[in-house]
Amino acid sequence: MGTDTAVRVSGLRKRYGDTTAVDGVDLEISRGEVFALLGPNGAGKTTTVEILEGFRPRDEGIAEVLGEDPGRAGRSWRARIGIVLQLASTGPELTVREMIAHFASFYPRPRDPDELIELVGLTEKAGARLRTLSGGQARRVDVALGIVGRPELLFLDEPTTGFDPQARRQFWDLVRQLAADGATIVLTTHYLEEAEALAGRLAVLAGGQVVALGEPAEIGGADRPARVSWDTPDGRRSVQTATPTATVAELARQADGEIPGLTVTRPTLEDAYLELIGDSR
Repeated sequence: MGTDTAVRVSGLRKRYGDTTAVDGVDLEISRGEVFALLGPNGAGKTTTVEILEGFRPRDEGIAEVLGEDPGRAGRSWRARIGIVLQLASTGPELTVREMIAHFASFYPRPRDPDELIELVGLTEKAGARLRTLSGGQARRVDVALGIVGRPELLFLDEPTTGFDPQARRQFWDLVRQLAADGATIVLTTHYLEEAEALAGRLAVLAGGQVVALGEPAEIGGADRPARVSWDTPDGRRSVQTATPTATVAELARQADGEIPGLTVTRPTLEDAYLELIGDSR
């Protein structure tokens, strides 16, 4: 695996009895990249991530994470990765600072707890007990625990489930800051707008296989044909075209002015996603 590659997966397979959860997945994730895994429940996302984290053995294929096999890697490798789990609820009587300082003691080169508390936006809650936090605040503690060891690679599994829109966007800012600091981030999410807002590239999994891989704009609508629609005396008309600007210019020339009821739309990432997982099913 090259020095610029954080994760390499080839021919990855995992079976549970007669069910194949992961069926020949190939992926390569570069260092410093924010990479999203999308897919419906049962698509193989969680199993794939658990194999990469070293928590679940694979049946076939190659998996390399930060240059090592996660199924065999030791403590020094584990200190280089971060995993955001739901841990804030495990110490309800501890304060935010106590919980983060406790986890910092596990690592050879941890972040300063107070600096980390400021980074995740919990300075005013540093002395508060975990049981008094809101759901969004507790999730920020979970993120702090995941990055306290200065991980080179951070796994975020459904990190904003249950967040309100404001808390979700604040969390996105935190992820962007971590990426700007050089961390590689692997994100699994059901929120397509989250993947579109954060990820440089993404993979769509369905039926245990990668059914699409690329930048959000490539998989979504930015590079797909647009639909131009307008009103005519005979009713509504529409065409699909890869050159919507030229089409609108031609319609304007023919109409000698305004085009009644003109709309130009492109398929969204959600449209493409639903089409992809529908095809796989």
